[in-house]
Amino acid sequence: MVALIAAYSKNRVIGKDGKIPWDLPGEQTRFRELTMGQVVVMGRKTFEEIGHPLPGRETIVVSTTKRWEENNCHTVKSLEQALAFAHTQWGNHRDLFISGGAGLYGQALELVEKMFITEIDAQIEGDTYFPVFEESLFYKKVERRIQIRGQIPYTYLTYTRK
Repeated sequence: MVALIAAYSKNRVIGKDGKIPWDLPGEQTRFRELTMGQVVVMGRKTFEEIGHPLPGRETIVVSTTKRWEENNCHTVKSLEQALAFAHTQWGNHRDLFISGGAGLYGQALELVEKMFITEIDAQIEGDTYFPVFEESLFYKKVERRIQIRGQIPYTYLTYTRK
């Protein structure tokens, strides 16, 4: 399965000044649960923000300017190369999760079978946005709404291509 996983605010913000503009306890739990043991594909800026390969997962970084080659971390120059590399390495034995940033999300929208979205229930200031997509191409399922006292509520959504 080729999937996309993202968190964005009501106004589609995913970043500000190269960082995630919120800190919500538990919000990253779904990311970890879904991607553990699988393959995550991310752009250079996203990888640099994290600063290291994600434990328990294979990481493929899409970059034309830098290279990382270490245990569980590989660099390719395009999304197409990432898909080909993953297929060569793991065949259909692992799911692939496109995990940012905005440019990679935009390229992946036409390819993904599923999108796992955490929608933050707030308008948040930022400079990087999740691309608008044609929702009519997907079935939308509300997984659950999370409200932690004193925190911004958020909702887990799953979009499955029709």
